[in-house]
Amino acid sequence: MEVEEGDEGSGGGAGRREETVEISSENSGHARSRSEELDFDGGEGEDEEGDGGDGDGGDKNKKKKRKKYHRHSAEQIREMEALFKESPHPDEKQRQQLSKQLGLAPRQVKFWFQNRRTQIKAIQERHENSLLKTEMDKLRDENKSLRETIKKSACPNCGFATSSKDASVATEEQQLKIENARLKAEIEKLRAAVGKHPPGASPTNSSCSAGNDQENRSSLDFYTGIFGLEKTRIMEIVNQGMEELKKMATAGDPLWVRSVETGREILNYDEYMKEFPVDSSSNGRPKRSIEASRETGVVFVDLPRLVQSFMDVNQWKEMFPCMISKAATVDVISNGEGPNKSGAVQLMFAELQMLTPMVPTREVYFIRHCKQLSADQWAIVDVSVDKVEDNIDASLVKCRKRPSGCIIEDKSNGHCKVIWVEHLECQKSIIPTMYRSIVNSGIAFGARHWIATLQQQCERLVFFMATNVPTKDSSGVATLAGRKSILKLAQRMTWSFCRALGASSYHTWTKVSSKTGDDIRVASRKNLNDPGEPLGVIMCAVSSVWLPVSHHVLFDFLRDEARRHEWEIMSSGGPVQSIANLAKGQDRGNAVTIQTMKSKENNMWILQDSSTNAYESMVVFAPVDMTGMQSVMTGCDASNIAVLPSGFSILPDGLESRPLVITSRPEEKSTEGGSLLTTAFQILTNTSPTAKLSMESVESVNTLISCTLRNIKTSLQCEDG
Repeated sequence: MEVEEGDEGSGGGAGRREETVEISSENSGHARSRSEELDFDGGEGEDEEGDGGDGDGGDKNKKKKRKKYHRHSAEQIREMEALFKESPHPDEKQRQQLSKQLGLAPRQVKFWFQNRRTQIKAIQERHENSLLKTEMDKLRDENKSLRETIKKSACPNCGFATSSKDASVATEEQQLKIENARLKAEIEKLRAAVGKHPPGASPTNSSCSAGNDQENRSSLDFYTGIFGLEKTRIMEIVNQGMEELKKMATAGDPLWVRSVETGREILNYDEYMKEFPVDSSSNGRPKRSIEASRETGVVFVDLPRLVQSFMDVNQWKEMFPCMISKAATVDVISNGEGPNKSGAVQLMFAELQMLTPMVPTREVYFIRHCKQLSADQWAIVDVSVDKVEDNIDASLVKCRKRPSGCIIEDKSNGHCKVIWVEHLECQKSIIPTMYRSIVNSGIAFGARHWIATLQQQCERLVFFMATNVPTKDSSGVATLAGRKSILKLAQRMTWSFCRALGASSYHTWTKVSSKTGDDIRVASRKNLNDPGEPLGVIMCAVSSVWLPVSHHVLFDFLRDEARRHEWEIMSSGGPVQSIANLAKGQDRGNAVTIQTMKSKENNMWILQDSSTNAYESMVVFAPVDMTGMQSVMTGCDASNIAVLPSGFSILPDGLESRPLVITSRPEEKSTEGGSLLTTAFQILTNTSPTAKLSMESVESVNTLISCTLRNIKTSLQCEDG
């Protein structure tokens, strides 16, 4: 049998020849193809022997020249197949031996094995391609089906049913998507941890948000039939809310009346209803309580940065770490106009907390809108929109925002005047007795708390960025870089403390009885890979008590290193020495200190961050590795320093009364009530994340809190309180 030579004089050419033969995978064992039966008679051998005829013979000789192929016998194929199964790549010795045995040239054996390997590879590839094609077709059909289902029954942004009928027959997938909307805050935390989006970018730009080629298209285009409101109606609510906020922020008597007893402004609700008619229909909902408050303050921050802090959800959480346990931008409705983003509108979620597990958190969905009113004045308004909570979780109607927010006015030298209005309607809930006054009066979640926290955080930022720090405000640290590293580590420690302390759904609290009769709540969590905390099982134990002591006196006692041994169990009564003291605010109570036990020979120091403002005070501390802290003090990165904070949160009890005497002396002008002290200790119970919480660990932390509270009461002479 003869064929034209072409390029078949090599192993690769044999491979190409082989590809034209269709072989099914089922017959690849003993079926014989033409490549198995045929082999070259010459080919490469002629070149190796230096014939050279092809090079000088020209095209005419090439066309005339033919190659002969040798047909292998069944016995030869069987023997080569047997060796192929044992060794697909026989060495030269094996090929020589086989060629003598079969009466073939060594090159013929070589070419047969090359062809056979190519054939097997082609069979495998065809089989894999067939499987992949089947799987691809299956996935394509499934994808198409899902797209049709979602398109017909749910919004591509959040999975909410587009009609009441669809809602009644929502699939499991839709329910999961709705649950996902509720857990936006957890998702944002994880995304930030793994760096899924760059800092400053909108973290939850959904499929309904503006795209590159739809920059000006509002995601409200998709909301018809979901929230039950048209786009124009939502924008109308936002604009009405902005007008109401401006009036609420600037109006005086009779809308706002100043209390003679407390000096706080009180909303005249009768006048409010005349000025801003509200739909009073309850729609079968439980009776609600109204909380309204207004506060004015000056903060040391430039206006654009402050506006950005409100519109970026991550910056907003960092600005109010003790008040916001979760927050997320559910959707960006409008990006605003120009470089300053005036007119931006976004749907947001927040879980608001107090620094105690005893008071339930408040979950609220609201529309946030920022607008430039003039060259030096901006407004930020929050307002809840009907139907939003009903479509996500009916339980969330427990708290809603009436038009709230702030008017920000730019002053000279980087200062801003902020008028804050907080207006909430909440269903009545069970509040522990000691917290009823401060919560029901609106102080806990009111404007005063927001303003005080904002002022404190802005002041902290100013001290952090300062380059001309007096020596007295930075004792024990030689460099500016070292000061910044320590302040940054202390801030991370305090944020961690605030996250661990509240009643957020992050935690599951269990009530245990203490040795002193006070309630202790215990929760545990597992740290698998966060280098900022010790790895393993972490237990947090918290107890909140009322003490008949001024919150100022209590704060000064707990932050004073000279008196730390009076309550600190671990110090065994020994004195504490301050190694470094860094101011982070004008009040001397706002400071970060590094302390060590004089009487102990160990390699651990104590990092302490104390903070105070007009509403609350905190003392947060954690043991830190001495070697690691020494490197931080020189300016090294502190992100991998593991800290497990414990500490105290101190609030006034909210019981305000008339002055007992008429006097010009401010220290005698009013009587201060007691304090609400929350004590929290965190301990690493096991370095293995898979371990379970033991009763011994619960018992030891119970003893730790009980003894600490007893020592505090003894030192402040209020054992009977």
